[in-house]
Amino acid sequence: MTRPDTTLFATVAAKLRTHPWIGHAEPTDSGVRIHPAAHLLATTPVPGALVTEYLEHWSEVYQLTYDAAPRDVPGDLDLSGWRASDTGEPLPTVHMRQWVERTVDLIVGLRPEWILELGCGTGMLLHRLAPLVQGYVGTDVVADSVRPLPSVPGTVRTVRAAAHETDAPVVSSAMAAAGFPAAGPDCVVLNSVTQCFPDTGYLDAVVRAAVRTVAPGGYVVIGDNRHAGLHAEFSTWVERRRGTGPDLADRAEARAERDEELLFDPVALARIAAKAGADAGREIRIATFPKLLDADSELTRYRFDCVLAVDPAFPSADPRPLRWPDVADRLDTVLDGSGVRIPDIPNGALPDAPGSSITAARLASLVARNDARVTLAAHDPRLLEVVSPASAAWRPAAEVAALPGGNSHEPLRRFTLQRLRATARACLRDLPGARGVTVEVAPAPHPASTT
Repeated sequence: MTRPDTTLFATVAAKLRTHPWIGHAEPTDSGVRIHPAAHLLATTPVPGALVTEYLEHWSEVYQLTYDAAPRDVPGDLDLSGWRASDTGEPLPTVHMRQWVERTVDLIVGLRPEWILELGCGTGMLLHRLAPLVQGYVGTDVVADSVRPLPSVPGTVRTVRAAAHETDAPVVSSAMAAAGFPAAGPDCVVLNSVTQCFPDTGYLDAVVRAAVRTVAPGGYVVIGDNRHAGLHAEFSTWVERRRGTGPDLADRAEARAERDEELLFDPVALARIAAKAGADAGREIRIATFPKLLDADSELTRYRFDCVLAVDPAFPSADPRPLRWPDVADRLDTVLDGSGVRIPDIPNGALPDAPGSSITAARLASLVARNDARVTLAAHDPRLLEVVSPASAAWRPAAEVAALPGGNSHEPLRRFTLQRLRATARACLRDLPGARGVTVEVAPAPHPASTT
């Protein structure tokens, strides 16, 4: 048995400690273990080097996607990059049109007048919402992603800025030029953006910035998020479409591990929002909504919308609970505005839903004439709820934060592992004997977020 070369290991560790990206390096029995420097993964006051590199990677991906898109694509429905996860084929236009229309319905229902959209892309929401409000500012990290907008009012501005930069002068100037009141926007929108975030630390920074920016009584719409509670089911669905067999579970697990997008559940978001509100001295309530699409697709099954109400003007509600089996056939009678909550309704959008399930779209059509909303259970994506009045959909963020859950899949961890391995190899290239030394990259804890 070969004894470990402790002298060589110590020499390698000392060499690695000279690199600014390596916060700590220590010899082990089998080689050297390194830890990334904390500043690499910081999110505030400015993103660290690895966070910035990760964000720039996504910016380049979308720039290439937009550059490759046909020039005759209508700006109000540019579906560049929207492809099915299982086949790689473009998602059906009819599905995507309903997807954007349902998102518009969600935002219009909040009755905004001044909208700040973070990550506006080519303007699918902007084209539809700007004519309905007094002022609209869209930001995006991709230069020139929003095409000319001759059909929308002059109170629209688009600027290049990242999602965490709501406080940046370029964004403030754009809001002033669009005529925004001093109190700021009454609606901040991030739709189908969070999956491009590196981790929940960056999500925390973005939510904090939005909470600081939005006017009292306003809303922060965090829409079209991938649900961490369904990550295993999503990965299994994709792999099953590519073939069954005894290795299906292993393939699904591997796919989930290498997923390059951020996933989180509503409880994780509620914990971020609750702390952001407490630190800013603002009341935050949170509502979680299922996707109300008719089609059976990944957009319906594995995604959800959240809306934060910031210093809400409407009173909080404490509706009485009713059992779904007892009231399923008489919703019009029980939804009388007196305040009710019908939990534990099996979500029929999921493949393994029981026979008593119902889809969110169907349920929403049944209660459309009532002062009611269909929500997604914050602690379990397999369950829907109906609440009445509709304002009862919003619950204190701290209350939701205390529920089981809080799960996430953070692609920055794997990205950091790959980049630190490459950095270590480059650092040791000229050190004699270092080629055969095993270098293990240890994960770093989340750096503390500051305001």
